[in-house]
Amino acid sequence: MRKYLMARPKDFLAVATPGAGKTTFALRLAAELLSDRTVDTVTVVAPTEHLKFQWAASAARSGIVLDPEYSNASGALPPEYHGVVVTYAQVAAMPYKHRVRTEAKRTLVILDEIHHGGDAKSWGDGIREAFSDAERRLALTGTPFRSDDSPIPFVEYEPDGEGHMRSVADHAYGYSDALADGVVRPVVFLAYSGEARWRTNAGEEFSARLGEPLNAEQTARAWRVALDPHGDWMPSVLQAAHTRLQQVRAGGVSDAGGLVIATDQERARDYAALLEEITGDKPVVVLSDDPGASSRIEQFSKSTDRWMVAVRMVSEGVDVPRLCVGVYATSASTPLYFAQAIGRFVRARRPGETASVFLPSVPVLLDLASQMELQRDHVLGKPHRESEGWDDEALAAANATQDHPDEDEEEKGYVSLGADAELDQVVYEGSSYGMATFSGSEDEADYLGLPGLLGADDVKALLRKREKEQIAAESTRGEAAASAAAGNTAVIASSGTNAADMIPPQPVSPASGGANTAAERKELRKELNTLVSVYSKRLNMSHGSIHNKLRASCGGPPVPMASVEEIRSRISELRRW
Repeated sequence: MRKYLMARPKDFLAVATPGAGKTTFALRLAAELLSDRTVDTVTVVAPTEHLKFQWAASAARSGIVLDPEYSNASGALPPEYHGVVVTYAQVAAMPYKHRVRTEAKRTLVILDEIHHGGDAKSWGDGIREAFSDAERRLALTGTPFRSDDSPIPFVEYEPDGEGHMRSVADHAYGYSDALADGVVRPVVFLAYSGEARWRTNAGEEFSARLGEPLNAEQTARAWRVALDPHGDWMPSVLQAAHTRLQQVRAGGVSDAGGLVIATDQERARDYAALLEEITGDKPVVVLSDDPGASSRIEQFSKSTDRWMVAVRMVSEGVDVPRLCVGVYATSASTPLYFAQAIGRFVRARRPGETASVFLPSVPVLLDLASQMELQRDHVLGKPHRESEGWDDEALAAANATQDHPDEDEEEKGYVSLGADAELDQVVYEGSSYGMATFSGSEDEADYLGLPGLLGADDVKALLRKREKEQIAAESTRGEAAASAAAGNTAVIASSGTNAADMIPPQPVSPASGGANTAAERKELRKELNTLVSVYSKRLNMSHGSIHNKLRASCGGPPVPMASVEEIRSRISELRRW
């Protein structure tokens, strides 16, 4: 604020991380300029209809009355209003109308998420025509700009010494600055891998493992299979995310909320159905074409409901401060979209709150997660993924069915055969922690059980501790398995005894009246995972393949959602093998 008031420039670009308070800064500045009569009216340009009402509500709390329902068909603004809130699309549709309004009075124009001025030529041309004669212009963004050949109106560029023109911010306040000041929460990324399988329309079956070096097409197909709501990967990850949310709530953040960001509406509904099965409660579902979407978001923000599922409209600018756990269940992978999506979870309310985001273990997302603290300016003529070697066109083509889920998947060339889920690694402040561990394991539970309230430095210390413990436990298990294998081989060679009979059952409390207690499930899942681990080495099959065969043979849901009786049935079946 001081920097602006000392210079009082016509144009000012503020780049600040999501959750850092850009709206508060803009409204304080608007109040100052209205008070000293530098301007007579305010126009806010927002990306979406929902954000129009959010801006108006925030302005009202600052004593500024803005009309969020002002349309291109509206006449003169009633005198009780200090200005209006409109969308970029609204301005692009009738720029001359907004130009007339801007010329009639000294106007402060607040361009929220100014990068949208480069989304479409009509949007950029529209705001340039409408607001060229504004008394003051304040441009805001909380995301990495995309890199392309279209300069954004009212943004200054200068040579970067490498043959490109780079945007220049008048004030920048990045995630690392905000984290150091306690303005935003630290974010822990839990990346899940797993073996994905699919079949082509020629009948050929393929598999690929998320997180391993693959070409763009293989990664995209494995990614898409993982996000299939009818497979095993998503139920396992949603169960893990819900476990994490429950831990955060029990650990001191009683109103903590979770958000699943889906690729399309059909998947959003399917994920909501999975969450209802896992939690017993219906989550809030927010769809972009739902006329009640804004009110649903507002109600969720004020409630203590646990989960919300949405497509793109919650990814940018929407303010739900109690969101602490997220599931990134979408194929969107640009730095712009990723930063906006993660920005929904970082707003700090009190010291110690930590955000947890679950995502597929694919290189492009892991890279974005590890570079949370980097600032990206708008660069003209330079692809935004030049250094990553990532083929966006191949990714888009491979994910075409995800954007059009009603189309016949066979016509698109392949169908999903399922994917298992493993916690691959935990990413925090650019560093990776932990070793791969199967979903439902005790090692996974250790990471999901991080305290709900924990300082940024304490998060790092605890992750290091968890990793050391996991490595030590894995070493012990490896030695025990090698010893057992040597002993079993000797016994089998001398007596011909079946290997399954050599694995003693783990002691489990008998079921009482069919009650599926948490303790019973934990012990049974431990026994099942031990057996699966032994057979995985013996049969040269992945853990996920064995679990899938057991599920096909015995029926029932994935292991994280299975009952005591269903897990017992799978243990018996595995021993029979």
